[in-house]
Amino acid sequence: MKSVSEGAKGYRRLIPSLTALVEFEAVARLSSFTRAANELGVTQAAVSRQVRCLEVSLGVRLFHRLHRSIRLTGEGEALYLVVAESMQRIAGVYDRLSDGSAEQELVLATTAAFSHFRVLPRLAELKRLQPQLKLRLTTQMFTADLRHNEVDIAVRYGNGKWRDGTASLLFDEEVFPVCSPAWSQANGAPQSLAELTKTQLIDSDSTSEGWLDWETWFQALGARPSRLQYELRCTLYTDAIQAALHDQGVALGWHRLLSDLLDSGELVRLTQASVKVSDAYYVVIPHGRTITPTTNRVIEWLRGSATLS
Repeated sequence: MKSVSEGAKGYRRLIPSLTALVEFEAVARLSSFTRAANELGVTQAAVSRQVRCLEVSLGVRLFHRLHRSIRLTGEGEALYLVVAESMQRIAGVYDRLSDGSAEQELVLATTAAFSHFRVLPRLAELKRLQPQLKLRLTTQMFTADLRHNEVDIAVRYGNGKWRDGTASLLFDEEVFPVCSPAWSQANGAPQSLAELTKTQLIDSDSTSEGWLDWETWFQALGARPSRLQYELRCTLYTDAIQAALHDQGVALGWHRLLSDLLDSGELVRLTQASVKVSDAYYVVIPHGRTITPTTNRVIEWLRGSATLS
């Protein structure tokens, strides 16, 4: 049986420089030699030299060096995934050993709408079932590169194909008109799509690829309204729903987001017209993050389909 010292010599033979791997990881994560140097407290030339030595020792190119940017090669992507995961595990063990705390903090990144309508109403259940978990919510208006953020779990809407993490389906989605019960009682339900175009519509700006606005929603159902008259336009979807709750008109309801408001009767579905979108909600685990039992339980809680114990 080999001794520990013999094993260490073997690793040093295969991995000539751990410093080079640390600096490579920073460059790959930040997509910049300059930012990596600033983070590590060394010069850009030193970082470039370490990465170049790593490429020479491996006999492969790790980055495409473009005019004003860099991009990982296929070999660089493979090395980055392994190095980032290994460093994350080391950092996690170090944190647990150094502070001696039983508390766990998990960083969850979502859109403001998902956090407002889906996460916060269920937060008491998560705290009851996972009392040691410390949750930090971070809101992203647009899809940010997870390699540049300290995120454990991200919730995204799209096709599930992202290069900065591993995606797992949460649930699909459908979109239909919603309003308050008072507005429905006062105005009645439209009998056709043409009649719906003439109601008090509340719109919000699209902030994600595939996020429907009223015009796109009508087109998906084969309607081509010449011009829509909006009662109110909002930058944020949360504001559009708040306006609908306060009897200001009809908003597009994303069923999975608004299920609590629909179940409670605070919002009602105005018509049976509905668009089942091809994209869906996914949880994305950044490359390099270890999927722990706690991570899996939080994902099941996000799905709302499991009892946490």
